[in-house]
Amino acid sequence: MTTLLPDLPASLRLERRDAVAVLTLARAHKRNALDDDTILGIGRFFAALPAWAKVVLLAAEGDHFSAGLDLSELSERDAVEGVHHSRMWHKALGEIQGAGVPVIAVLKGAVVGGGLELATAAHLRVAEESTFFALPEGQRGLFVGGGASVRVSRLIGAQRMTDMMLTGRVLSSAEGADLGLADYRVAAGEGLTKALELADRIASNSPVTNFAVLQALPRIAEADPETGYVLESLMAAVAQSSTEAKQRMADFVAGRGPKVAAR
Repeated sequence: MTTLLPDLPASLRLERRDAVAVLTLARAHKRNALDDDTILGIGRFFAALPAWAKVVLLAAEGDHFSAGLDLSELSERDAVEGVHHSRMWHKALGEIQGAGVPVIAVLKGAVVGGGLELATAAHLRVAEESTFFALPEGQRGLFVGGGASVRVSRLIGAQRMTDMMLTGRVLSSAEGADLGLADYRVAAGEGLTKALELADRIASNSPVTNFAVLQALPRIAEADPETGYVLESLMAAVAQSSTEAKQRMADFVAGRGPKVAAR
């Protein structure tokens, strides 16, 4: 079911699939290049998620997820204007990473420059075999400005990001997955199906657990070990004290709950 929100630009399309929101980049004629209206629209959407959305998929029309910044957006900016423009991207993409629900990016074709910055703001990434990753800013006299120096480098390491930016190296779907840019690899045309399967599984989790994984886990990972242990203890206590957790554990003990099995 397609859902229209009044503050979404024409470059974004929203579809509801039960408890899953599918937000689709709809600029296939420009390889889903990202202009300011699109980035601001993404930020607004994630800042005020529909109440029914328990998981969000970031998808794209056409053959490419996103070829990066729309070159028509390049304009003469002084240093201060450039900082503000970059911070606008940081704020909008930060709404994705800080969303109260899990976000899965469905990747195919070009995941380049700003497109890679958008993809790495999601919590999980599914890459079709056509996917390729690149950060061509270095060859264009530019530097990343949408968060890649933080998000991409944390996933693959500063050294590998240095290689991509200095040499223009392009990573295949397999190479990107091996380095951590994708969590799942699938055949052509199967990305959305796989992402929906994952979304249905995630949506069935306790909301408290999903919140802990999204909000507490990254902070624990960045904290010193002793602080991390304390935060873990607090989050574990909060999660297990919920009514839903108690019911799920009772069902498991009684043999009514699902058991772990190879998939």
